[in-house]
Amino acid sequence: MLTMQFLVTGILTGGIYALVAVSIVLIYKATRIFNFAVGEMLALGGYFCYSFVVWGGLPLWISLPGALVMAVIVGALVERLVLRPLLSQPLLTIIMATLALSVLLKGIMLMVWTGYDVGFPKNLLPGKTVLVGMIAMSHELLWAFGITLVAFAGLAYFFMKTRTGLKMRGVSEDHELSMACGVNIVTIFAVTWMLAAVMGTLAGFLMGYRLALAPSYTPLLALKAFPAVIFGGLESIPGALIGGLLIGVIEGLVGGLIDPNLGEVSAYILLLLVLIFKPEGLFGLKRIERV
Repeated sequence: MLTMQFLVTGILTGGIYALVAVSIVLIYKATRIFNFAVGEMLALGGYFCYSFVVWGGLPLWISLPGALVMAVIVGALVERLVLRPLLSQPLLTIIMATLALSVLLKGIMLMVWTGYDVGFPKNLLPGKTVLVGMIAMSHELLWAFGITLVAFAGLAYFFMKTRTGLKMRGVSEDHELSMACGVNIVTIFAVTWMLAAVMGTLAGFLMGYRLALAPSYTPLLALKAFPAVIFGGLESIPGALIGGLLIGVIEGLVGGLIDPNLGEVSAYILLLLVLIFKPEGLFGLKRIERV
């Protein structure tokens, strides 16, 4: 029964990792850029929601959409001011730009919200711990998992049924062919960054509500999504969901049944194994190029 408790808790926690993972996958899939500032963008989105709730005294049903709007603005600014001028530059230059962006965003958070931990009011999300037999499921994890499923369902609809989503799928396959078909890939890049910022903000709010927000360690929590991305495949959105859930399960089982410290590093052990034996990931594409 104890194993089932850790398993269920791991699955529910993995939903938050999946949101972070899909934020990384969206940008890589469209632009071939690995965003190393994802943790800081996630934390910034959480701080936006915190400010609306605590400083503004607004209810969550206004604060969270307001934070998502702010995330869209930040995503658009990052793409326009940081990434677009570097589109013709070598990949290493763009990667270094995302690292510089992470430092810049952390500095902004330190100036505005200081370095102290801040937390959301604990009654912000309604509900209480649910007992199913001997298995306890906290209401914040149930909310997190539910929001994750809704977010992924929304993404699926967006990519399958909307014109912009279909263009994004085309751009992710071939930039040159998409431009030849009349698709403005610069606009698609901007939409991608905005969408990724929205997913990151949802994860930032959920992490902040479950634990707390701090510029020092909240971005580090996003690093746990990197193994999920690699395991699922850098270009696979369903892989991000499965990878996030798997990381949550492994962390929960290893940390609960063996050792909490080992649980913290178990995801990275999995990352090393995947990189050695299946570097393209479970659902990733193995691209073969003619020489």
